[in-house]
Amino acid sequence: MSLSALIAALLLEQLNALAERKYLPVWLSGYVGYFQHHFNSGAYHHGRTAWWLATLPLVVAAILLFWGLHRLHPMLSWAFDVLVLYLCMGFGRYSRIYTDIQLALRGTDIARARSLLSQLRGDDSDEFGSEEIARLAVESALMVALHRLFAVIVWFVVTSFLGLGGAAGVLFYCMSLAMQEKPDESTLSYAQKMRRRLNWLPIRLTAATFAIVGNFEDTAYCWRSQASHWPDPEKGILLASAAGASGIRLGARILNSDRPELGVGNKGGAEALFCIDRLLKRSSVFILVTLFMLTLAGLLH
Repeated sequence: MSLSALIAALLLEQLNALAERKYLPVWLSGYVGYFQHHFNSGAYHHGRTAWWLATLPLVVAAILLFWGLHRLHPMLSWAFDVLVLYLCMGFGRYSRIYTDIQLALRGTDIARARSLLSQLRGDDSDEFGSEEIARLAVESALMVALHRLFAVIVWFVVTSFLGLGGAAGVLFYCMSLAMQEKPDESTLSYAQKMRRRLNWLPIRLTAATFAIVGNFEDTAYCWRSQASHWPDPEKGILLASAAGASGIRLGARILNSDRPELGVGNKGGAEALFCIDRLLKRSSVFILVTLFMLTLAGLLH
């Protein structure tokens, strides 16, 4: 049932991607702000307390609701999982922006590509040329794919396997995203730590998937030798493995930012965008096929 819920949510995402303001992590910002205001006086341990007081009730409520709906009828708990996945994913909206950037660069419409990149990254992109736009779009798309697709799938599968219902894992991960969006320093510090912990497994599983569906040797080389040089080594694993798997180059100097190079290939511009788009699609299909095989093996056993 969990696999079919995942497929249904992905199809809904592709058919009718929600506007950004309608996603669950955005809705949770007011809820998060309440706990920060009432339970956080600025100390690190108060930030930690606020994080758990905000997160645990939602996760426990999701588990109890899933169990209650499942006792009434399995289809009700299935629909609950689909709804939570649909509200928390959000990759469909960003994938459309990414595709539009590809088309703009192929048509040499740099002004439109800059505008779309600003939407993708959430900041100004007026000074970038076509190569910089392509690299930054790829890097942004990979991080969005992690936060809005692959990590959501991983925690959905983990809590489904534990019998807690996939919605609980999805909400737990989404809370780690929502808590980090708030500016309070003590909560932000603990939220960043929790986000790194919750991303540890999805990043490595995603990088391993890139190696399987892409160039395995180059992925392993870039992961091993280049990821640690990135300012955030965890993010470096994702970017380096994607660059190696697809034969593109990421990083490098952009304006006044001197960044290490990632990848061993030489593809850039619109071609690099196409390669990453194909890599993400192959990875998504591979994950679904793997989950199908595991589900089938469990049924046969």
